[in-house]
Amino acid sequence: MIAAMKTIAHDELEPLIGDIFNAAGCSRAEADRIARHLVGANLAGHDSHGVVRVPRYIQMKQEGLILADQTVDVLVDTPVLAVVDGKFGFGQTVAPQAVEVGIAKCKLMGLSAVALRNAGHIGRVADWAEMAAAEGFVSVHFVNAAGSVLVAPFGSVERRFSTAPYCVGVPIAGRAPLVLDFATSIVAEGKVLVASQGGNAIPADALIGPDGRTSDDSRLLYGDYTKTGKRDIRSGLGALRTFGEHKGSGLALMCEILGGALSGNGATAPGRRFANGMFSFYVDPKRIDPGEMFPAEVQRYIGFVKQGKPAMPGGEVLLPGEKEERTRAQRLAHGVPLAEETWRLLLDAARGAGVDVRRFENAPRPHA
Repeated sequence: MIAAMKTIAHDELEPLIGDIFNAAGCSRAEADRIARHLVGANLAGHDSHGVVRVPRYIQMKQEGLILADQTVDVLVDTPVLAVVDGKFGFGQTVAPQAVEVGIAKCKLMGLSAVALRNAGHIGRVADWAEMAAAEGFVSVHFVNAAGSVLVAPFGSVERRFSTAPYCVGVPIAGRAPLVLDFATSIVAEGKVLVASQGGNAIPADALIGPDGRTSDDSRLLYGDYTKTGKRDIRSGLGALRTFGEHKGSGLALMCEILGGALSGNGATAPGRRFANGMFSFYVDPKRIDPGEMFPAEVQRYIGFVKQGKPAMPGGEVLLPGEKEERTRAQRLAHGVPLAEETWRLLLDAARGAGVDVRRFENAPRPHA
């Protein structure tokens, strides 16, 4: 059952998040950047990568697991290839630096590859594909999370993978890019966190217990917790399941191999320090396709796909990114829905950082 929700205007929510990170020791520029990306994830409908992450980010900073205001080190630098060390900086700071390296090389060579290691949680990977698409580039991203052992391979009940996201972005002239972005688990861990706080429910088969039974009970992931207590991913006896059975499991393995082992981040394993790794390719379509078939062919083909007869009356074939664009427009106009528990935890995090939250406690909320 979904708990009571609050609806917060994005331009009220974003300054609050920025104030929290600034008070917690981030520069104003970094704090505002983290806030923009987290609230941006909520606006796109990806609440799992939005402001629900704030208390966990703050805790990781307090424990020295994430460091403020880092500038990446470029360890390997060739005309087409770079290896970038994020030095455990906030992902919203070091991931765009790595993407900028890839974009710069792609502008020169038409093709580039960048391996990012030792990044804090990089959030919604689509942000980085959209950044490349804004420059006219196709990009592909394989991501892992060292230390975040959450997902059972197909045929197992034991955790061996991170949620191992995969993302592809394709620019389209005159409209939002195609962006395919998903965890290789049935749901991202953040969606389980949101559900445990009273947000949208997860699928009934998203988790698996030691006995092999599937479930949507978030206690399989976090162990026992009270309504207002901490969720500890180390305490649960169960695991997330990969999507698509052996297919999702195989893709998760490749994300661990490329995003983890090849990037130098390390494939996920128990007891490791949390760090995102990301291996990314960038391609300039104009270099591959001087005859410019690509733009017109993409437009033709997505039109062909969209014209497919809906399976349900009144239904529609949706392209990657379309749902996010519609959700963004709706939430920009009407506000970001948050579970009451998520809002309470945000205000607690703000108070803990020394932010005056009186203006938020009794302010009227816009209606959804």
